Amino acid sequence: MSDLPLAVSHLTKRFGSFCAVQDVSFELRGGEILGFLGPNGAGKSTSLRLALGIMQPDEGQSRIYGAAPSLKNLHRVGFLPEERGLYKRMTARNVIAYFARLKGMKNSDALTRADELLERFNLSDFRKTRISRLSKGMAQKVQILSTLAHEPDILILDEPFSGLDPVNQSDLELLIREQHARGASILFSTHVMEHAERLCDRLVMMASGRKMFDGSMQEAFSLLAHKVRLATLPERDLAAEMRETAFEVAPLQVEEDDAQRVWWEVTLPSGATSQDVLTTVIQKGILIEGFDPDERRLRDVFVSLVSEAEQKYGAMRHG
Repeated sequence: MSDLPLAVSHLTKRFGSFCAVQDVSFELRGGEILGFLGPNGAGKSTSLRLALGIMQPDEGQSRIYGAAPSLKNLHRVGFLPEERGLYKRMTARNVIAYFARLKGMKNSDALTRADELLERFNLSDFRKTRISRLSKGMAQKVQILSTLAHEPDILILDEPFSGLDPVNQSDLELLIREQHARGASILFSTHVMEHAERLCDRLVMMASGRKMFDGSMQEAFSLLAHKVRLATLPERDLAAEMRETAFEVAPLQVEEDDAQRVWWEVTLPSGATSQDVLTTVIQKGILIEGFDPDERRLRDVFVSLVSEAEQKYGAMRHG
């Protein structure tokens, strides 16, 4: 049996002439946090439903610890669906305990666990409050706690930050780190790149129903050209002096209030860092008058891949 918590291979799902997911493969490795990224309508939620056996693919397969999804191995999974839904007449405590029992916990243990979680997240005062009387944010926190009450080996969270205010988003990030620390393998989908940047070991990016990227954060950043701005004294021709190096150098327009310096844009080759530029310039004996690294962000990679997917595959999804 495979020790991979989750592995999907060549998943395809069509709804009539619309192809929601096309030939998607990825895996969730043991003890990692995987970011499943993509814009709205990219096919993320459909892919997760296919992975868990909630929907059946037209092609491809999914495996949880080496076996097809079943009641037995799904007990090891905690799943937060994109469409939130709780029993509105039940209390917060009873909802959490109910979902824990569905995953195999005894009633007394489930109630104790519900109390622990509600206290941990400052919801003890609302333990006997019906879901219908909770705020939207509180109800969502209860549903998240219901997802992990049985301490699953795998946590799959579909847009878990949606609808939460910044304070509760921060609390959820802490909760994800806590679950990871106890050994859970975690996959969460999002279209907010900042959460992924702070939390993820690895990323899968979806767009137009297809997987566009699968790798580490550093590998994602390497997809974009990295540039820095560097200033020298006017008498130095940095482009000429760097001609024999791996860096591409071009002059930038000089601002009127900065006439004592010349600014250059340096494009770095794949794998090079800002420090490599500084080292090369210093070795050539060039005095640096200013330095401004262009910090790449995950959102830039995301926008680039989404645009590429729309151009290549956008029309193809509709048959």
